Amino acid sequence: MRLFPWSRRVLFMAGLMVWGASAQAQAAWPDKPVRVIVPFPASGATDLVARVVTQRVAADLGQQMVVDNKPGAGGTIGTAEAAKAAPDGYTLLLTTSSTHAISPHLMPRLAYDPRKDFTPVAHVADAPSVLLVTNSLPVKNVAELIAYGKAHPGKLNYATSGNGTIVHLNTAAFSAQAGVEMTHIPYKGTALAIPDLIAGQTHVLFDSLPTGMPHAKAGRLRALAVTSEKRSTLAPELPTLAESGLPGYSSVTWFGVYLPAGAPPALVDKVHKAFAKAVQAPEVAESLAKLGVEPAVPRTPAQFGAMVQADSNRWATVIRQHKITVE
Repeated sequence: MRLFPWSRRVLFMAGLMVWGASAQAQAAWPDKPVRVIVPFPASGATDLVARVVTQRVAADLGQQMVVDNKPGAGGTIGTAEAAKAAPDGYTLLLTTSSTHAISPHLMPRLAYDPRKDFTPVAHVADAPSVLLVTNSLPVKNVAELIAYGKAHPGKLNYATSGNGTIVHLNTAAFSAQAGVEMTHIPYKGTALAIPDLIAGQTHVLFDSLPTGMPHAKAGRLRALAVTSEKRSTLAPELPTLAESGLPGYSSVTWFGVYLPAGAPPALVDKVHKAFAKAVQAPEVAESLAKLGVEPAVPRTPAQFGAMVQADSNRWATVIRQHKITVE
């Protein structure tokens, strides 16, 4: 179709108007409440982290951040809903390793693609785990645990919070790197596993710091190491697994913010800066510490995306090698 000069001028001006309106909307963000989808239940770890961080973001921006819990199917239902939202900055996703680094390898028919359907924005926090053993086990450090396991192949039982959970994957990765054969005993949550661990019916558990450490400090269980790359500020007396003879071992549950795919770079940068600033606030770090969570090391959106992809690749290998399923 042939366009007359005046037609081209009209189309050009219309394009400028649309671009200008979009740029103005991004510059004004947020000029109305922002919905933050958390794909896990209220009062759970991700929900609590989201409320601590978004409360500070809201105070800094002078605009309400509304946490919207959309739990189900290991976080994949709410994540799929977030993927369909407009990339205008008024629907964010605050999620964890589960939905973007683990579930894609356990649930091949997901209603979203973690790479194609989302734009990484901000890495906000990390939650390391602690390696616990029953007191009846004659070991006081990781090296002794590995030696005992090799001397008694298949005799150690390890508890998890269920098939395909981060607890399961942490133990599978440990078992493979240490060369120790252990038997998996899945529970519906680590809270149900703790009594049997204390009683000596199971022997090993990778638990979260806030739920596991009180039992260790009370002498009911023995804490051997943390899973983070560096010693945790929440339990600085414990060595890392890497320090304890498993070089390169590192695993945390990360918490991060995403926008739907297609978000303009200027908007991504603005949302990123808002969350990065909030995480650095001393009162936020203090509140996160009470949850057993540490503020994330500052990363750009691109660095956060690369970190998630590396995490995803690692868990894909563990899941494939150990033939892990959610059934």
